[in-house]
Amino acid sequence: MTTLPPAALELSADEARRIALRAQGFLGAPDRRGGVRGVLRGLGAVQLDTISVLARSHELIPYARLGAVGRRTVEDAYWTEGHSFEYWSHAACILPVEEWPHFAFRRRAYRSRPQWHHDLPDGAYEAVIAQLRAEGPLTATELGGAKNGGEWWDWSASKVAVERALMYGEVVCTERRGWKRVYDLAERAVPEALLHDEIDDTECLRRLVAQAGRALGVGTRSDIADYHRLKGEQFDAVVADTGLVPVRVAGWAKPAWADPVALETAPRGRHRTTLLSPFDSLVWERARTERIFGFTHRLEAYVPKPKRVHGYFAMPLLSGGRLLGRVDPAREGTTLVARQVSLESAKAVEPMARALREAASWVGCDTVRVERTDRPELTVDLVKALG
Repeated sequence: MTTLPPAALELSADEARRIALRAQGFLGAPDRRGGVRGVLRGLGAVQLDTISVLARSHELIPYARLGAVGRRTVEDAYWTEGHSFEYWSHAACILPVEEWPHFAFRRRAYRSRPQWHHDLPDGAYEAVIAQLRAEGPLTATELGGAKNGGEWWDWSASKVAVERALMYGEVVCTERRGWKRVYDLAERAVPEALLHDEIDDTECLRRLVAQAGRALGVGTRSDIADYHRLKGEQFDAVVADTGLVPVRVAGWAKPAWADPVALETAPRGRHRTTLLSPFDSLVWERARTERIFGFTHRLEAYVPKPKRVHGYFAMPLLSGGRLLGRVDPAREGTTLVARQVSLESAKAVEPMARALREAASWVGCDTVRVERTDRPELTVDLVKALG
């Protein structure tokens, strides 16, 4: 494991928190000229997820940073003009198209993989490629059906083939249509200047570690490696050549590295008050969230209902650079329903009300209804603040 030299720069926990907030786009004036595409370029990866409550997670990411940007604008920014593609990063993520060459290491690993969970019938792969070449961008359904009619994992031969081609890099997911992946040939979807696997594994890893370090501002080995789901030893092999600066953060048990640009000026400016997707890169890693914010965050969508503490899709509340609570939202017509509100203290009441009102307006709701709170003594104050 990589260790820091003894003369590493020291940061306070508060400095590290503010560096992380600025790097993630939550401190300082938002880059409205860069818009949604600027958010994507800055983060380097926006995670996708099937759950949709207020909106899907990839919509919530730019909303949290830019405010009430139109939802159609968000989708168009991602998927038009060949600006991005979907691939495996932290999970299934939208990635800036200029990152295509840097994932060559992962495509090569898939190509050399000896065993797969699904068998691929003879000729199925070639048939899918031929159909895409002849007909243009298609969904799995349009390629012949996504399933065989059995259990949810019982993919059809064409679905197995096109997903294999996606991992190999011969096919690209260029958008989501009704939440279905739309596939096209990489030779059409990726700009010619980027359509190559010429960068070797070491250089791919170096660039992705450097990018993750910039996006996080400051992080430990596991923080930075996990951003694109790299292995710790992959991080170790390249970190010395990334330009990231070794630092020690007060209260952090492990060594850390920081973006050198982030260290040049003290983070200042306006904090966002907003609700965060549980899949937001500011909070997607539980240990990091606890270390930076002293806030335990867990997605409970897959936890049995009787065992949930904060709700199905509890969204953390960010305000003043702190995580002050969370809310499990739903929609009923034009009413945003706060099914469960959890507040760290009375100081969270006004920010929670503000965040709920803004979120309601963004998704076309004109009323907010609070069903329950974890602090009943604050319910009246919250309802009044919402009024």
